[in-house]
Amino acid sequence: MTGQLFELTGFQRDILTVIAGLDRPSGQDVKEELQKDIGDINHGRLYPNLDAVVEEGYVEKGEIDRRTNYYALSEQGYEALKRRREWENSTVDELGER
Repeated sequence: MTGQLFELTGFQRDILTVIAGLDRPSGQDVKEELQKDIGDINHGRLYPNLDAVVEEGYVEKGEIDRRTNYYALSEQGYEALKRRREWENSTVDELGER
């Protein structure tokens, strides 16, 4: 598999996955969802990573109100997650055949 998704950190890929499963979540919504599985996540870790995936074009950022933004997976983000899932599934299938 080729593509920039491999250049994202695991945490950034987790962010994409969470955003894909929610309807235009705020940063706080993303944080709360991630914390269910990862544990405590501080502001200084989350928001720079959200900004990075927005900058790379995987996520679109909009404004809910003057203090709150929402995040939505872009078409590029959906395609990247789909390709990643296909690669993971093919790799796991290959491991299962050994």
